[in-house]
Amino acid sequence: MKHWINQHRQALQLVLGRMRNNLLATSIMFAVMGVTLCLPGTLYVIVDNLNRLAGSMQSEPQISLFLKLDIEAETLDDLKKKLEAHPGIESHLFVGKETAWEQIKRSAESAPVAASLEKNPLPDAYFIKPGSKDPVLIESLQSELQQWEGVELAQLDAGWIKRLHAILELGKKAILVLVVLLGFALVAIIGNTIRLQIVTQREEIEVSKLIGATDSFIRRPFLYSGVIYGLGGGLTAWLMLASVISLFNLSVAELAELYASGFRLDLPSLETGVTMIACAVGVSLLGSYIAVNRSLSQLNLN
Repeated sequence: MKHWINQHRQALQLVLGRMRNNLLATSIMFAVMGVTLCLPGTLYVIVDNLNRLAGSMQSEPQISLFLKLDIEAETLDDLKKKLEAHPGIESHLFVGKETAWEQIKRSAESAPVAASLEKNPLPDAYFIKPGSKDPVLIESLQSELQQWEGVELAQLDAGWIKRLHAILELGKKAILVLVVLLGFALVAIIGNTIRLQIVTQREEIEVSKLIGATDSFIRRPFLYSGVIYGLGGGLTAWLMLASVISLFNLSVAELAELYASGFRLDLPSLETGVTMIACAVGVSLLGSYIAVNRSLSQLNLN
């Protein structure tokens, strides 16, 4: 066990020494990985904040339930009981036709129109707040209400819900695609970097194999290089992401003030940072492993 620990410690010290001697190249690699990881990270934080904003919006989906003009009192009572017992309805407000008519006559804009009418043309109505914000469930509730006895029209203004839902879903898919594409790019970048290191140390590796070094012994320092590149790149990406979000907040704050809102973009959380670092390490390790194995296979064939 002690021998195994010493082998890993020596490999790590060797890698750190080489990176210290090539500090500029190491810093550039950290920056490249940081920028690459910062792009999907920024998109994720923005979409996550939009989800939070959507959840706190005061504007709620509403179904306007207009009743038939000749609806009977018994049917109206049954309708009220069904609305109160329905599990998909959070709340409902009844506005009688006489109340609505009085409001229209008191309105400065619509009073002339109301004065020209001989009788009240308005129906009784319920304004319903669904218990879910899922567009599919809301439309299903609308269709159900439309079939109830005494209902003339169940009207739903869900255009903004569908648009917001579609935008957020598109953002999530864009993040996934971007992560996959940039992941392949990082594997290629790390693999090429490790391959160049192997080429520069080819003679040293060949001598090591001649004196009995195993593939795992030769592979170990290069895998540590990948891990360190991943750690450095992940930390750099986290710092870049925090800086970008802080910069965005300067403009977001000005925009929010115009709407009398205190909305701000949340800085990346600790969980987000740990995820970014873990992904960076995993991708770097994969790229290093592939590059080392291919190079060792070519040396063994030779």
